[in-house]
Amino acid sequence: MEIQKLIAELNYKAVRSSGAGGQNVNKVSSKVVLSFDLKNSQGLTEVEKILLEKNLSSRLTSDAILILNCDEDRSQLRNKDIVTKRFLDVVKKGLIVQKARKETRVPKSAIRKRIKNKKNTSQLKQNRRRPELD
Repeated sequence: MEIQKLIAELNYKAVRSSGAGGQNVNKVSSKVVLSFDLKNSQGLTEVEKILLEKNLSSRLTSDAILILNCDEDRSQLRNKDIVTKRFLDVVKKGLIVQKARKETRVPKSAIRKRIKNKKNTSQLKQNRRRPELD
């Protein structure tokens, strides 16, 4: 993964923020929308693209485009920095390969302990019964 190439491939678009905020919201485009085309990226290898497509499948559009937006700050420049950092975090987390789970056996001591407890419980319940008088 080449970070500088990835950052160069990002497309930014400034739009008006939604919600309350008075007159400033109506005239200033401070919200930043970042889009990244995963399939046509030159900063990622084919293996990384496949891994990201699998791990980020819920966040990608049907054309394999990742869209992130940020309207946390009133400054467009700060929002651009925040969304770029968020993008790099998403990509780094998407490239992490989880270890395969190794199955383990139940220890014999645990099996013995379970059976012993069952026998004790059974004995306890038998002792509660009314004695049979012949």
